[in-house]
Amino acid sequence: MKLMRHGASGDEKPGLVDAHGGLRDLSGHVRDIAGLALSRDGLARLRAVDPSSLPMLPPETRLGPCVGGTGNFIAIGLNYADHAAEIGAEIPAEPIVFNKAPSCIVGPNDRVILPKGSAKTDWEVELAIVIGSRASYVHANEALNYVAGLCLCNDLSEREFQLERGGTWTKGKGCPTFGPLGPWLVTLDEIPRLDALGLWLDVNGERMQTGSTATMIFDVAQIVAYLSHFMMLMPGDVITTGTPPGVGMGMKPPRFLKNGDVVTLGIDGLGQQRQEVVAFDDWTAKVAAGEPTH
Repeated sequence: MKLMRHGASGDEKPGLVDAHGGLRDLSGHVRDIAGLALSRDGLARLRAVDPSSLPMLPPETRLGPCVGGTGNFIAIGLNYADHAAEIGAEIPAEPIVFNKAPSCIVGPNDRVILPKGSAKTDWEVELAIVIGSRASYVHANEALNYVAGLCLCNDLSEREFQLERGGTWTKGKGCPTFGPLGPWLVTLDEIPRLDALGLWLDVNGERMQTGSTATMIFDVAQIVAYLSHFMMLMPGDVITTGTPPGVGMGMKPPRFLKNGDVVTLGIDGLGQQRQEVVAFDDWTAKVAAGEPTH
């Protein structure tokens, strides 16, 4: 299944994508794509629903983040061998773990706001894991049983905040709008090979990132198992798993996002995102004028 959430920001409703790409409303069957709906039993109940029986949504419907109720937004750093080489970093012996603030999560096509005072906001196309069932001390050979599905994430990063301001990476990773998720939560039965997914990202139509999950250092099952030994993973938690080469920080000279840029990105089978980049002052002016903020 391809599950999604639709409607106004903060008031999204559940939905799915039918076999013809149509958007359908699931509100009559489940409250949200969250909590128990993400469990194996919950997904089985949704899988039994005939999509043709569901109300059709207009194509211009706003898509929200593809999962609700996210309590923990975890990220893995330097998880692609070719990206580590790009920035001159050693291959990590264990996953590098940091957090993104759940409050940074937005829809796949919502605006990205450059933080106040930012000069080094960067892009990162990533594969994200959505947890479906509570996981603690699980082994890699059973870890996928705790996964509801996968989605596309843009792990936006303010590099000065992340790397030049001391402390942890988290300061540059959780700014508002720095976590677009979706358009869809795709269940694992629709993804035959997790180790052969192509990823790409463009800025203003220029290709910046091209990669494959084949170069991931730690795969999906390994990441879930590893994290479950340090924290309780709960339904709706999101784990974004690292980025392939082509980030702005790695360019010579470095290149970062600016007001008016348009970022598009995608992963095989998981859909695409499109974000307009807006400077903080321009965004506040739009809010003051009563314009939509997404």
